Amino acid sequence: MNYYPILLIGLLVYMNCWFIISLLKKRNDIADIAWGLGFVLIVWGAFLISEIHSWRSLLVNVLVSVWGFRLAWHIHKRNSTRKEDYRYQEWRKQWGKRFLVRSYFQIFILQGFFLFLISLPALFINKYAAGNVGILDIAGIGIWLIGFYFETVGDWQLSRFIKDPANKGRLMQEGLWRYSRHPNYFGEVTQWWGIFLLASALPSGWITIIGPVTITVLILFVSGIPLLEKKYAGREDFENYRKRTSIFIPLPPKVVYNK
Repeated sequence: MNYYPILLIGLLVYMNCWFIISLLKKRNDIADIAWGLGFVLIVWGAFLISEIHSWRSLLVNVLVSVWGFRLAWHIHKRNSTRKEDYRYQEWRKQWGKRFLVRSYFQIFILQGFFLFLISLPALFINKYAAGNVGILDIAGIGIWLIGFYFETVGDWQLSRFIKDPANKGRLMQEGLWRYSRHPNYFGEVTQWWGIFLLASALPSGWITIIGPVTITVLILFVSGIPLLEKKYAGREDFENYRKRTSIFIPLPPKVVYNK
């Protein structure tokens, strides 16, 4: 059975469906909802076509599903009362007449490709899962739980902060955001490193390291942190926040002395 090609084709169909939905709704930020749900779809698709089913494959699929459904619901709630995300609005202006083609390939198809790469540890587990519980399994679950805490609590704290009218125009610097400028992104990346450790418990599982490396690079250097940091660059409150607060890994705030 052509395990990986079948999953890749299924993912391509899935992203095409979301592209059509984006045209009907006239907002490309719907791709952010498709992101989390896409992982849920591909891991359970892998489970269904795999010849091996074990506690490890069930476990990793549940972990991915909890993460994916929560993220999709969070983004849906956030976007349902807003206009299209500013990043996508800006791309509409920049791409002009090429908007349709670039939206299809650069937002939906490219995102599907990255989704496939990031999910490789989970897909590997679904294909080859076997064996007893080991130290890497325990470590992987523990790291995933840490990541889930930071992403979930970070998102919740930010949502609560934004909903409070008294905070209009203010910058979130409380709770987990006191220790990291992007605790939710830290949590998302950490969860995939945890899943990678579960894959590493299997023979040759280390080759799936491309998954957590991909999402780490995307978040740190491409579409995650850089775009948000650029949005707030130049604001006095943000510049002070940046000086004392870790950009990614949660750390105690630095003491900054004003000259």
